[in-house]
Amino acid sequence: MHKMFLKLIILLIATSNLLVAQNEDDNMRVMQEKLAQFAETEITYDASLLDDRQKVVVKKLYRAAKIMDELFLQQVYHKNMNIRQALQKSDRPVDRLKLQYFNIMFGPFDRLNHNKPFYGDQPKPPGANYYPPDMTKDEFQHWLQDHPEDREAFTSEFTVIRRRGDQLVAIPYSQYYKEPLERAANLLKEAADYADNPSLQKYLRTRAEAFGTNDYFESDMAWMDLKDHTIEVVIGPYEVYEDQLFNYKAAFECFLTIKDPQESQKLAVFGDYLNDMEKNLPIPDEHKNFNRGSESPIMVVQEIFSAGDTKAGVQTLAFNLPNDERVRQQKGSKKVMLKNMHEAKFKKQLKPIAERILDEDLLADVTFEGFFNHTLMHEMSHGIGPGIITVDGRQTEVKDELKETYSKIEECKADVLGMYNNIFMIEKGQYPKAFENEIWATFLAGIFRSIRFGINEAHGAGNAIIYNYLLQNNAYRFDAETQRLSVNFDTIYIVLKQLAHKVLMIQATGDYQGAKQLIEEYAVDSPSINRLRDKIADIPVDIKPVFHIEQTMMSE
Repeated sequence: MHKMFLKLIILLIATSNLLVAQNEDDNMRVMQEKLAQFAETEITYDASLLDDRQKVVVKKLYRAAKIMDELFLQQVYHKNMNIRQALQKSDRPVDRLKLQYFNIMFGPFDRLNHNKPFYGDQPKPPGANYYPPDMTKDEFQHWLQDHPEDREAFTSEFTVIRRRGDQLVAIPYSQYYKEPLERAANLLKEAADYADNPSLQKYLRTRAEAFGTNDYFESDMAWMDLKDHTIEVVIGPYEVYEDQLFNYKAAFECFLTIKDPQESQKLAVFGDYLNDMEKNLPIPDEHKNFNRGSESPIMVVQEIFSAGDTKAGVQTLAFNLPNDERVRQQKGSKKVMLKNMHEAKFKKQLKPIAERILDEDLLADVTFEGFFNHTLMHEMSHGIGPGIITVDGRQTEVKDELKETYSKIEECKADVLGMYNNIFMIEKGQYPKAFENEIWATFLAGIFRSIRFGINEAHGAGNAIIYNYLLQNNAYRFDAETQRLSVNFDTIYIVLKQLAHKVLMIQATGDYQGAKQLIEEYAVDSPSINRLRDKIADIPVDIKPVFHIEQTMMSE
C-alpha cells in the first residue's frame, strides 16, 4: 500500500512537471510569435550631412531623447518600473522574450491586441498613469462640477492628477517629473552651445526653459521659426492618444532627424495650397477655419532616433506639430516626413500586403509615391478643418468637445482628407491625372497595414471607419471567393466626399454623440476585415527599428 502511494506521488509530480514544461513551451511560442510581428530593420542616416559641431549636437540630443523614453514609460503605467526590473532579473527564457516585447510596447500591454496584458493579468487603466488608477470618468467630472476653479489645471495637457487624502489634485509635469526634466534641459542647453544655427539655438534653449516652467508656447513658436537648419528635432510632451479617458494629457516623445534638402524643396510647393484646401472642404463656409496661421513648412527628413510615445509599438511615418491651437492660429503647423521610415515600411509591409489582398489589376498602382504622398496629405490635412469652434454660445476646441473619441475621429479625418486633397492636387495640376488610381489602390492596401496595429488605436480605428463605410457604400468591393479587394472607380470619390462631410461636421459642431456613434458603427472588425487580416497574418505588422546611432553610442 505504501509503495503504491509512493508511485502515485511520483506520477503526480511527473505529470505536474510535464504540465509546467508544456505551459512554458506554449508561453515561449506565444512570445516568439508576438516578436515575429516586428521585422528588425536598421535605420541609418547620412552622417556626411553633419559637420563636427553638429555631430556633438546630435549626440547630446540623443541622450536627451533617451530621457523621454524613461518619462513615457512612467506615463504609460504606474507599475512599469517594477515590472521591467522583475523581467531584467529573471533568468527564465520566456521572461527574456517578454522583456523584449515589454521594451517594444513600453509596458506589459499588447498594443496590437487591444492592450491585453502579456505579463500578469491586470488590465491597463484607461487613463494610463496620468490619473489615479482607480479614478473613474464620473469621479473626475463630478470633481470639476464641484470645483470649477480646478478645470484649467485638471484638463491641462501638462499635469498629472493624483490623490491627496480624499482630494484630487493637479501636479504640473515640471514638478512631478522635475529631476529627469532638469537633466534633459541641461542636455538641450549643452546642445545649444554647439549649435551654430541661431534658430535651433533658440528652440533648444526655450524648450529647456519650458521643462522647468511647464509653459511650452514660446518654444513651440520657436520650433515653427526654425530656418536654414540641418538638424530637425522636436522634444517634449505632445500627443494625447495614451490618455484613453479624456485625451487630455500629453505624452513625452522625441524625433531626432536631419533634413533631406532636395526632397524638402520638391514638396515645399504644397504648403502654398493650405488656404485653397480649406476652401475646398465639403462643409458650409461658416465651419471653415481661415484663422490659422498661413505658415505650413513641409520637411522631408531622415530619422536618426525616436523616443517615447512615438516609438511605442508601431513606428511613426510623419508628424504634424505643434498641437497648440494658439500656435496654429499664429504660425500654422509644420509637417515632417520621415523618408527612411517610409522606405522601410513600404518594402516590408505595404507591398507584400497588397500582393496578398488586392485584385491583381490594382497591383501596378500600389507605388511608393502613392504611399509617401498620402502621408504628406494626411499630415497637411491635420492642419485644416475645424479647430476652435463655438458650441452653445461658448468658444471651445474640437478636442475638448469630442473627449476620448477625438484622436480616432481626427485620424479618420486626416486619412479621408488625405485622399480628397490628393485628388484636389490633380485638379490643380500638381500631379498627373494618371496618379488618381495610385491614390485609391495604395491607400486601400495601406488600410490593412494600419488596422493590424489594433482597431482600438487611433490610426487603426480611423482606417476601419473608412474601409467599412466605403465597403458598405459600394466604393470598395470584396470578392469572397478570391478573398481580394477592388475599387469601384465610378463611385469612390462621391462616397469619400460624403464621409469627409460627415466627419468634418462632427468636429465642426462638437458632436460627441455623433463621434461615438460613428466609431461604434464603423470602427469594428467586420467579416471581410477578419478574413483578410488572417490572410496576411504571417507578414510582419511593423518594423522594429535598430537605430544606427544607438549602436554607435553604445560602443563609445
